[in-house]
Amino acid sequence: MRDLAFILFLFAFIGVGFRKPFLFVLAFCYIDIVAPQRLSYFLLNALPISQIVFLLAVGGWVIADNKRDVKWSGRQTLLCALLIYCWITTIHADFPIEAADKWSWVWKALIWAIFLPLTLRTKLRIEALALLMLLSAGSIAIAGGIKTAAGGGGYGSLQLLLDENFGLYEGSIMSTVGIAIIPLILWYRRHGTLFPPDWRVSTFCFALCFACMLLPIGTQARTGLVCLLVLAILSLRTVKYRLLYLAGAGLLAMAAIPFLPQSYTERMQTIQGYKSDQSASTRVAVWAWTTDYVKDNPFGGGFNAFLQNKLRVETEASEFDDSPGADTPTVHLDEARAYHSSYFEMLGEQGYPGLLMWLLLQGAGIFQMERLRRRYLKTRRAEEQWIAPLATALQNGHIVYMVGSLFVAIAFQPFIYMMLALEIGLTTYCRRREQQSGWRPLTARPAEVPARHGWQAGR
Repeated sequence: MRDLAFILFLFAFIGVGFRKPFLFVLAFCYIDIVAPQRLSYFLLNALPISQIVFLLAVGGWVIADNKRDVKWSGRQTLLCALLIYCWITTIHADFPIEAADKWSWVWKALIWAIFLPLTLRTKLRIEALALLMLLSAGSIAIAGGIKTAAGGGGYGSLQLLLDENFGLYEGSIMSTVGIAIIPLILWYRRHGTLFPPDWRVSTFCFALCFACMLLPIGTQARTGLVCLLVLAILSLRTVKYRLLYLAGAGLLAMAAIPFLPQSYTERMQTIQGYKSDQSASTRVAVWAWTTDYVKDNPFGGGFNAFLQNKLRVETEASEFDDSPGADTPTVHLDEARAYHSSYFEMLGEQGYPGLLMWLLLQGAGIFQMERLRRRYLKTRRAEEQWIAPLATALQNGHIVYMVGSLFVAIAFQPFIYMMLALEIGLTTYCRRREQQSGWRPLTARPAEVPARHGWQAGR
């Protein structure tokens, strides 16, 4: 029955796309995030559905879409440079077979991030993509939130629709992404038009935010807790009553503590001392190994270069763990441990040039969102009221991702590159709109703009 629902929904989605080709773009984003072919037991898992919809999306844009308003961004050029550089490091990788396996999906994520902004010509398309991303990621968050509220969960044991660590279905990754999309959910609650704001939209958005906040508890991912704290701090910039916000957040946190499972609180307590936790100590050891490795290999070792590491990790006695042997220091020997950090993932696999390009890409996105936020924050035109809040939401989500990336290797996570494409699309949309209308003053009143430069409908 579940397979039939997936098949009917996806085929209906694709069918409508033949009338509105942009829906092919949304369909591919849905497939890339939710991966219905992996959730299905027949038909979808037997067809190369992702490749088919990708070709339909690109073909529909080439054949039927209006390209008069298409603009190229410097970040798309940077993405192209990163794509070429990763291809070169894959050719010369330390582990060619393993590197080719990761390259098989990384290049698709980068190509899609380069292509996607070209299709975001109107506000309607920008909003549609944001909504599709929220609903797709939300389907995973809702499943995890319900299981957590029902008493399920645990580190490495919370099943998020799919019983494998693929894409967003890995606990730490979904915890990071779940917290990162909360600002976008709250933006849609106030500024969405596909589903106009009312009590039903607000109820769903608040419930989805709650489900996202439950993910760090259900997955017991320390990364999720750190991301939630960072988001709470970032929100101080936009809330109207800061003291009331701080008091409410503090009371909510205190009220929630008694309801948290003991295993969760014990795991969170290890944040203050990584040397007593084997997982955290191993990550630090991997980072130290990566730093030493790149000194001799400044251009990196290609994808999955971590497979050659050999580690010796010594953990201290833990006062939070009651298991046998936890009260004495222990030496652990390990090898082929993953980076568990996007920064060291880029450094070890792509070297200094790759890390620099990746940091420039992320930094440029955050900077451009800040520029748009300030430029449109005090605008008095009703048709522009959504721009600054969306730029703020994307910027906050991007910063949360960068913080979560410190502890999770998601440098090439496709969902994040869709958010980056959404940022590029918003920037090029605003730039084109300003050029066409002659818009300049930050706080200009509508009457101060020459009548001949009226805004075009739907742009």
